[in-house]
Amino acid sequence: MNHLKDDTSTRSRYLDWRFWLRQSLSYSLITAASAGTVLFVSGRMAPNATSLSFGSNDDLVYEQVQFSGEAAGPPANAVEDSSYSVAQATGTERLVSGANFIAEAVDRTGPAVVRINSARTVVSRRPGVFNDPFFREFFGDMGIPDQPSQRVENGTGSGFILDANGTIVTNAHVVEGADEVSVTFKDGRELRGEVIGEDPLTDVAVIKVDASELPTVTIGNSDALRPGEWAIAIGNPLGLDNTVTAGIVSATGRTSAQIRVPDKRVDFIQTDAAINPGNSGGPLLNERGEVIGVNTAIIGGGAQGLGFAIPINRAQEIASELIATGKVDHAYLGIQMQTLTPALKERINTDPRANLSLEAESGVVILGITRDSPALRAGLQLGDVIVSMDGRSVTEASEVQQIVADTAVGDAIAIALDRGGQTVEVSVSPGAFPTQTSRR
Repeated sequence: MNHLKDDTSTRSRYLDWRFWLRQSLSYSLITAASAGTVLFVSGRMAPNATSLSFGSNDDLVYEQVQFSGEAAGPPANAVEDSSYSVAQATGTERLVSGANFIAEAVDRTGPAVVRINSARTVVSRRPGVFNDPFFREFFGDMGIPDQPSQRVENGTGSGFILDANGTIVTNAHVVEGADEVSVTFKDGRELRGEVIGEDPLTDVAVIKVDASELPTVTIGNSDALRPGEWAIAIGNPLGLDNTVTAGIVSATGRTSAQIRVPDKRVDFIQTDAAINPGNSGGPLLNERGEVIGVNTAIIGGGAQGLGFAIPINRAQEIASELIATGKVDHAYLGIQMQTLTPALKERINTDPRANLSLEAESGVVILGITRDSPALRAGLQLGDVIVSMDGRSVTEASEVQQIVADTAVGDAIAIALDRGGQTVEVSVSPGAFPTQTSRR
């Protein structure tokens, strides 16, 4: 009898384990840091396990359970408790439990995402060759108009409502040169938009519409982003309004040079959420539906899954200045520069046209100086190698750009240069970048 009882108990445990395993697999078991660690959505603990509660949602307690010794079975009464499931993180937990966090995020933010239509007049002038007397003698006018011709170009982008009184954030390139701007809301309304200001260096613009009690977005914190987090894009790509795509944050802190827009003064969020023409200016969201970025750029050449967004913390700073003054003053020196590498040094030193001799092994070499610029007035020269700024060693061109960007217009920067092997110290006061655009 005892032997039979032991067999029955063993078989019962075996069946319970099989049921628990099927239950777990049906909810797509996701392992965590190690093979012996899983995240349970349950108030119970596995036998021989230790538990650390790390959060809660909808009255469920999420516990990280580390099995000790031999593999442990399911928590007590797991077979009877159909709510027992396995998950990885907040967003995934809701997917596992049947709720779609992407749809929830879109429901919260979608009404505050708008389509922006812009129209600009483009003047086409007759090429100079047609004015050549020789050409006109042999070919006549050939129907070529004497007066410049005009045409209207239409563009479409996206944006999102920052406040209930009609302040909208988008990209500067969406409204660049626009004579007319209109804003179409998700409910079908269309209102005339006024461009308050544009900042080409960060590609941020602010539009105002005459309305009130509009739906608004919730702003997140882009400084806290980590690669691997969920990313959701909403916009109007290729004329397809209210399109939603999802992926992850692929990287943060991508420099403008890395994404092939060296004229911009901003670091970017990289995402594999699909971004296409027309998405520009729309929001990039986290799993809670908070705006973490402004979708801006893609890399061409057949690349896929390479989209970029302006971090919302930076975009909000720029938007605040545009709302207050209609423009943003960016400090600049007026130089063209490149990180000095052994290959670049050799190329410059062996090029007779350069007429330069570089001795420094590292730093940032000046390859061009703008006329009437702060750099020229301070005495910087072609071939100078920047080795430090305000006592900080400099080895990358992006470091120079960041130091200048962090300096107020008019404040002096102490720069140490290597000039043909000699150390030269100068003081440069950055000026305001000369191409700011204000519509006021």
